[in-house]
Amino acid sequence: MKHFCKIVFLISFICSGQQKNQNAIKNNNSTNAIYTNPILHSDYSDPDVIRVGEDYYMTASSFNCIPGLPILHSKDLVNWQLVNYALKKQPPFDVYKTVQHGNGVWAPCIRYHNKEYYIFYPDPEFGIYMVKTNDPLGVWTEPVLIKEGKGIIDPTPLWDEDGKVYLAYAFAGSRAGIKSLLAICTLNSKTLLANNDDIMLLDGHDEEPTIEGPKLYKYNNYYYIFAPAGGVATGWQTVLRSKNIFGPYEKKKVMEQGNTTVNGPHQGAWIQTEAGEDWFIHFQDKGAYGRIVHLQPMTWEKGWPIIGEDNNKDGIGQPVISHKKPKVSTQNNFIKSNGSDEFNEATLKLEWQWHANPEIYWGFPSTLGYYTMYCTPKPDHFINLYDASNLLLQKFPSETFTAITKVTFNARHDGEQIGFLIMGLDYSYLKIERNNGNLFLSQVMCFDSDKKKAETETDKIKLLNNTVYLQAEIKTGEKVFFSYSMNNEEYFPIGKEFVAREGKWIGAKIGYLALRNNFTNDAGSVAIDWFRIK
Repeated sequence: MKHFCKIVFLISFICSGQQKNQNAIKNNNSTNAIYTNPILHSDYSDPDVIRVGEDYYMTASSFNCIPGLPILHSKDLVNWQLVNYALKKQPPFDVYKTVQHGNGVWAPCIRYHNKEYYIFYPDPEFGIYMVKTNDPLGVWTEPVLIKEGKGIIDPTPLWDEDGKVYLAYAFAGSRAGIKSLLAICTLNSKTLLANNDDIMLLDGHDEEPTIEGPKLYKYNNYYYIFAPAGGVATGWQTVLRSKNIFGPYEKKKVMEQGNTTVNGPHQGAWIQTEAGEDWFIHFQDKGAYGRIVHLQPMTWEKGWPIIGEDNNKDGIGQPVISHKKPKVSTQNNFIKSNGSDEFNEATLKLEWQWHANPEIYWGFPSTLGYYTMYCTPKPDHFINLYDASNLLLQKFPSETFTAITKVTFNARHDGEQIGFLIMGLDYSYLKIERNNGNLFLSQVMCFDSDKKKAETETDKIKLLNNTVYLQAEIKTGEKVFFSYSMNNEEYFPIGKEFVAREGKWIGAKIGYLALRNNFTNDAGSVAIDWFRIK
């Protein structure tokens, strides 16, 4: 293998204080520039954003993927850079040592109070956790379970002027047995542990079905709750307001899909710039691409926000496709990463995540010019990759892209296998497996992996060299085409066209696997020389 030498103004108003990039030209740093939605054509579900001075910070749901609670940074609300994670390992550790599809970190809320950054996040199986730091780029505290309860989700805190602290939240019917409700309780002002004084704010069954994802703010002597309703793929944005935090609340629909192609449009965050402009960031569900991120202008009319453009003047906005960028005092000066990795550093690039809390023997970065991933035993009763935890993956960075990797398979035993993988509920990968002392390349496909369907294998080719270049081309319509090369010059198609599919609450992902049938004291490995997206 060749070795190369070489990753607020607090929106609560209580405190003051990656398309590849297809939109890069339009979303540039000119103060008169026009940006185009989505601002992130990548899976950052349930985004929440704050401003601290001239800096904007975003977090999002990460579900079972680790590290979790991504921290993204921006200077202009349009161009974002992944800079950290707040959750290095997910509790309870005995639970998340194996993959827990759809569980883990649901819609989090980031806030800034008294010079500290807070993230409140729900785990639908256990309740509401809190982490904090004084440096969003540094180490965050270990999670503290501040409100225990199965099915309690979507927390949003508010520090009021009188020193009281409140926590609004919603319910996941799949765990709690109730849904379409918003509730609130108080928190201990010092420990932030929840008090047992919950009251219901809204029953949405009649007009706001599946209302969830509340974001609580105070503005002009009103308490506002922004909350999506109607479901992820077909819903709208509702806003509630009251001069009493416990209500009763008036409510109004403030954004819907209208005649656009932006289905949803679902939950997000209200942000006000230094210049006093109001903006709203939200997601759109886009199948295998996950929940991609949009930025909408926001205006006020008679004490109610209008999100997007109100073309028919009915007081309800619809999403914009393009718009003049926000007025900001400082421009972004970073080079946006597309996920490519030369694997020359002592740490992985931030884009990489595992499907569960990682074990030390899954793999190692190094300064040797490659990442080593070891063939670990398949899960008990293995049928397909749905139950595999040691999948090293990253989000799709854009709608269309080509990913190429150079790998060397240092197999030691028959039955060991590695793969270059497009993962979702349906998945496909290029597999290299050792049998009878020889290496064979093939395409593997699996449909409805969550329903325990078996894999199928096609186009098995004997390899004469253990170093190979593998390529996945993702085209419009979520179509995937695989090919391989022995010299990185001439590529040969292999297998069938595959249509990528989302995972459990996450978008499709791309990356690697390394497995074997049972335990050994000296497993084989794959040396991943580089991963490049173009």
